[in-house]
Amino acid sequence: MQVFAMLQAAATYSVEYSGAWAMFGAAVGAGLAVIGAGIGIGRIGGSATEGMARQPEMAGRIQTAALILAALIEGATLFAIVVAFLIQGKFVFGS
Repeated sequence: MQVFAMLQAAATYSVEYSGAWAMFGAAVGAGLAVIGAGIGIGRIGGSATEGMARQPEMAGRIQTAALILAALIEGATLFAIVVAFLIQGKFVFGS
């Protein structure tokens, strides 16, 4: 519901709202990065478990690959969150 208020405020755009929109975008970006990482790591875990159940003799290789992929996803997510916080830090509010 607060999104509608922000969209109405955008109709009367002024310099004060530019920082607010940047912070809103940074927050949405960080949130989407974390949600995407959670979905990705969950899918990796589920697929790895299913693969190990189908071929128990390959469990060690599947587990290693799944851990490496999860680490890569987490690294990309951390990078996205750091970029979002850097964007947020560029704007200072107050009188």
